[in-house]
Amino acid sequence: MPIQFSTDEQLLEGIRKGDTSAILQLYKTSYHSVEHFILQNSGSEADAQDIFQEALVVLCEKVSNPHFMLTASLNTYLYSICRRMWLKHLRDTKRHLDVEDFREFIPMDEDSEDWETMELQQQAMHRAMEELGSPCKELLKAYYFEHRSMQEIADAFGYTNANNAKTQKYKCLQRLKRYFFKESHTHKT
Repeated sequence: MPIQFSTDEQLLEGIRKGDTSAILQLYKTSYHSVEHFILQNSGSEADAQDIFQEALVVLCEKVSNPHFMLTASLNTYLYSICRRMWLKHLRDTKRHLDVEDFREFIPMDEDSEDWETMELQQQAMHRAMEELGSPCKELLKAYYFEHRSMQEIADAFGYTNANNAKTQKYKCLQRLKRYFFKESHTHKT
């Protein structure tokens, strides 16, 4: 039976020593939340396994650094690595990005926030995006996720020039921020 590590510090020490039971325990406690995130964001089970394995390699490299200091729970830290790797993968492969990927714009210190807080903020961002509606939602997606130029956006959305499109993008961002902060304060638990 594998050793049960009762604290993150013990788990980190096990990883440093190359103890496979530490990796197995981390897999058992962290994998399902990562898999859920990837499946909800255009991925497959195979994608989730690949990303999780890559993130474990990154984690092991970081842990081997004597100056490494964990400032959040190990599960939160590993989830954050996986999340960033998956979003980068989506951008690199130019897959369709959903509204949920606006979570990148949620102001937070991921190393000190727990997963539940991150999920609540993501839900608030989703509600804010829905409240924002058209054409702002589409304009922000076109700029931030499709990486379209202001001139392309002006042409697609019927603005007279790129400067007008830029002004509209700014107004949409201001509305999104206002809705987000209203939503995040309204739905605090």
